[in-house]
Amino acid sequence: QVQLVESGGGLVQAGGSLRLSCAASGRSFSNYAVGWFRQAPGEERVFVAAINWSGRSTDYADSVKGRFTISRDDAWNTVYLQMNSLKPEDTAVYYCAADPIFALVVAGGDGIDYWGKGTLVTVSS
Repeated sequence: QVQLVESGGGLVQAGGSLRLSCAASGRSFSNYAVGWFRQAPGEERVFVAAINWSGRSTDYADSVKGRFTISRDDAWNTVYLQMNSLKPEDTAVYYCAADPIFALVVAGGDGIDYWGKGTLVTVSS
């Protein structure tokens, strides 16, 4: 079992930056792809970014390309999402998820093995 805990959310002004962390416990997730998703109020959860097990492959939603960067530090069992140039439309609860299959993480399917409980990001205008 892998437990995922997100942190780093908060309130930030438009144009600002935040770095989210997804820490894994229970077992190493160095063999897992990890993704970030977000869900705004009244909307469905959507894919934001993903990184494969080695860190050599990443994928991003068009809405965050050039602004967000996903990275991983397996020594600390942690995946990060650096968010720059934040916009009010980035306001959402952000979740991380892990699965051995990168394509499944990118697709954001319900079959993903592990999900965190989320961290709230609020961007004020």
